[in-house]
Amino acid sequence: MIRIVIAEDQRMLLGALGSLLDLEEDMEVVGKARNGQEALTLVKRHQPDICIMDIEMPIKSGLDVAEELKQDPCKVIVLTTFARTGYFERARKAEVSGYLLKDSPSEELANSIRTIMDGRRIYAPELVDMAFDKENPLTDREEQVIRLIAEGKTTKEIAKQLYLTNGTVRNYVSVILDKLDVSNRIEAISRVKEKGWFK
Repeated sequence: MIRIVIAEDQRMLLGALGSLLDLEEDMEVVGKARNGQEALTLVKRHQPDICIMDIEMPIKSGLDVAEELKQDPCKVIVLTTFARTGYFERARKAEVSGYLLKDSPSEELANSIRTIMDGRRIYAPELVDMAFDKENPLTDREEQVIRLIAEGKTTKEIAKQLYLTNGTVRNYVSVILDKLDVSNRIEAISRVKEKGWFK
């Protein structure tokens, strides 16, 4: 019997996933969590074979939990609506066994669980394509600048915080816009968020 913990902050989806997997003859849902912290507690308590989790959850995200469970025998499957390169990269570094999208057919989930129990990894095909897409082109310093812009800081405030001159910050901003192929700061923030490049 494959023992499963599910972590999902949308109650209806959590219930539906639990019911679907309980219908499988070789699977048993032993715990349901509404946030990442609960998921960790349930994994430690029940020692399941698999933990299926969403990414964006309260208290701890699914990726935080995956990183903490990296050495645990429990295999982690990320089940999310977000096909973002940054999330996928972080999940791969945490050595998750699967990264699936919520719009996949339900029978695919059960089959993926069995495949993962056989020692293989499963990633949604869209993500594999994205992983070979462009990597984050920004340097660490440029990332710092765009993060401060996203926090609503002005050029002067960014310069003060990073010990730079206003002119240098403006240069960084124009390089960032150029690299991201956008025309203003708002578009730059959207692009970085959409790609999942904010760490």
